[in-house]
Amino acid sequence: MGFLDSSWGIVAALLPSIGLLYLFWVIMKHILEGDRRERAAQRLWEAQQDAATAVQATAEDDSGEKNGE
Repeated sequence: MGFLDSSWGIVAALLPSIGLLYLFWVIMKHILEGDRRERAAQRLWEAQQDAATAVQATAEDDSGEKNGE
């Protein structure tokens, strides 16, 4: 019974550190997932802007060619 009596002290000493480690892991996981989503949203927005610019440039080229004829 001596080992069980002393092991509660060990568990009590390690529990706060384990809790902080778990909290740190959860926070870092959420930060990294948020960053990944933000970068994906940024890529999508930039692709939409590039597509809109390309459509606008094509429309301007088409109207310029028709006026030049």
